Amino acid sequence: MRILFVLLLLSAAAASAQTSRWASAEDKTAVWMISQARRWAETACDGNDVVQTLLADDFQGTSPSGKRYSKPTAAEKPSARDCKLGEVTIRFFGDNLAIAYGSESLVRTSKDGKDYVETLIWTDTWLKRNGRWQIIAAQDLIPAK
Repeated sequence: MRILFVLLLLSAAAASAQTSRWASAEDKTAVWMISQARRWAETACDGNDVVQTLLADDFQGTSPSGKRYSKPTAAEKPSARDCKLGEVTIRFFGDNLAIAYGSESLVRTSKDGKDYVETLIWTDTWLKRNGRWQIIAAQDLIPAK
């Protein structure tokens, strides 16, 4: 009987670890995460170095082409203009894991001198380690036209 009780208790603990919730508009952590996503989206326009603190050292991303990339070692040189963050929603899974779903756009100039809008739809995985939230994984895609 005691073993059954322990197994039930462990099962309940595992099940509660899987609970999730969408962040409210007032959630301070989500508001901060969205502000950091905005800064990352603006990197192509202003060359800020937010990724140095935003991305974990063991970060791994997947570009729209399917190529994997790690945390950059230097700030990006500005290569675009009119960088805009679209809608972002955050879903928390327990106290230490969150997924951000969002979009962004920017304007680039092609080799032939024509401007075009580049839009990304993305998913970022956030992990809180040692009291600090960082992105550990990202997946980007270019939407079909």
